Amino acid sequence: MRLSKRGEYGLRAMITLAESASKGGPPMMLQIKEISEREQISSKFLEQILLTLKNAGFLHSKMGVGGGYYLARPATEITLGQIFRILDGPVAPIRCVSQMAYEPCGCPDEETCGLRLVMGDVRNAIADILDNTSLADVTKRQNVIRKKLSLK
Repeated sequence: MRLSKRGEYGLRAMITLAESASKGGPPMMLQIKEISEREQISSKFLEQILLTLKNAGFLHSKMGVGGGYYLARPATEITLGQIFRILDGPVAPIRCVSQMAYEPCGCPDEETCGLRLVMGDVRNAIADILDNTSLADVTKRQNVIRKKLSLK
């Protein structure tokens, strides 16, 4: 498991969109230019990433003046794990422990392989965190830290 730049930028963009949606009212649309400037991401690369997320059903878009991208579902219903898997694939550090893309490894006894057992634990721990952390959880956490820092 490795978080690629594509995955990192996609997660950051989705967090930015969730942050704008958390302000209440109708879903706030952000243009690619706004997100790319705020997150310091190439707009061309970001456009490809957002299109992937739109095709996967996580985003909607509206063209024209006042248009942009917005979350297709509430931020409480979109987890980091879902986004990660769309952009970067399986969470498993090695293929023989993957639940999405299993491939047999070359060890003589896969059932008792120590490396496989440990990497299965690693996969489970990472998946547990990513699958139980929503975009809303991340924005709440950010806001708590920002509020603490502003009080200093």
